Amino acid sequence: MPGTGREGASDAGSGRSAAPDAATAFAPGNISGVFQIIYHDDPRQMHSLGMGFTVADGVTVKVARGPAAGIFFNGESIDFPTVAAVVERLAPEPAQVEIHTDLPLSCGFGLSGASALAAAYALDRVFGLGLPRQDLAMAAHVAEVQNLTGLGDVCAQYHGGCLVKLRPGYPLSAERLKVTPVPIHYRYFSPIATSQILSDAARRERINAAGARALDVLARLARASSVAFDDVLAVSRHFSEASGLLEDERVRDTIAAVEGEGGEAAMIMLGNAVFSNRPFEGSVATALSLEPTRLLTEGAIRSQGRGT
Repeated sequence: MPGTGREGASDAGSGRSAAPDAATAFAPGNISGVFQIIYHDDPRQMHSLGMGFTVADGVTVKVARGPAAGIFFNGESIDFPTVAAVVERLAPEPAQVEIHTDLPLSCGFGLSGASALAAAYALDRVFGLGLPRQDLAMAAHVAEVQNLTGLGDVCAQYHGGCLVKLRPGYPLSAERLKVTPVPIHYRYFSPIATSQILSDAARRERINAAGARALDVLARLARASSVAFDDVLAVSRHFSEASGLLEDERVRDTIAAVEGEGGEAAMIMLGNAVFSNRPFEGSVATALSLEPTRLLTEGAIRSQGRGT
């Protein structure tokens, strides 16, 4: 399928010519509705199965050459191990990383993966590494796995769109569901520490059992000529209950309120947050997007700034 395998335009390296002193990349946020953990001792092989989709909002990451290294999140210095791991792996000299986003951190929008992937693209450009985009995405994926911040976000953000991964294998491969980009409405209440979920054996077992059942439904959707976003919400809603992750009463009450008005809603994985196909009290609007992570030109950077 175009755009979701190991080859194609997304794998072209960013080149070695005329490396600038700074570069900026954008990575979309990713909302996961279903996941199942695939274990492996090698972080390049550990990943997740399931379903998620990228949104129009995301992170803009600017990387500049030293003299001092540092990572900043919306203007504030931050300890961000996932991004730091990518910098350590790719940067041959000190680099400053500036991350800007309107999305909340640790609330299920895949910002660790987005920030790591966008940083990798920008680092490659600044230092003229000339690495294939696939290798940059794998560096971000490995950083996520090693720091227990995610298992499947980077794959989605590398390709863009509504994706399913149904079989274990290469972590950056997925299938695209034939879902038309639609408005999405979300509200977040509080973060969930992904590391706590991934390190809890009992919770992992229940999540994987629920994920296995959801994958059967997703396999049928993957064969369909078109998929309604309501179907994506429905399988996500069932998974949130079966996995035991739907614990926050604010999330549960919000989903019930949306359903009571004839809409569909589900929990965002992993965060105490809700996404829906219709506006609801306290919600913020975004949209399902097909755009992958990409380097930004000066004009695009100015445009991105006006949109945030």
